[in-house]
Amino acid sequence: MQKITPNLWFDGNAQEAAEFYLSIFDDGKMISTTYYPMSEAEGLADFQKDLAGKVLTVEFEVLGMRFIGINAGPEFKFNESVSFMISCKDQAEIDYYWDKLTSQGGEESVCGWLKDKYGLSWQVCPENWEELTKKPGAFKNMMGMKKLIIADF
Repeated sequence: MQKITPNLWFDGNAQEAAEFYLSIFDDGKMISTTYYPMSEAEGLADFQKDLAGKVLTVEFEVLGMRFIGINAGPEFKFNESVSFMISCKDQAEIDYYWDKLTSQGGEESVCGWLKDKYGLSWQVCPENWEELTKKPGAFKNMMGMKKLIIADF
């Protein structure tokens, strides 16, 4: 069992986001869904009445790692201080994840970094990353890339 599970804060679209990630990662699966209570008697605060019965959390798994998405409101947004790195076996896999995660409003960044349409940051890198960065001029080449191109190292 996974001891640490990343909890991702969404503004009402956690289930949509989980479904997006499950469409990208072939081995993904939805684990569970919880809902906001229906009444104050069940623990719903007065200011949360518009949330009654709506999705509170979704737990899902991709690449053997579990995540929880929580619909918690607009107070917090994702930023680059946390990202998830995908180690890819070859350029085709880098291209696949890059294209899927930047689709529908995602944004390219530099050095293999991107943000998906929900603002979550990812690093899409070759699995032999350390070996590639030891080549002469590799760091300079990498700094000029958005999506990493293995042949350009």
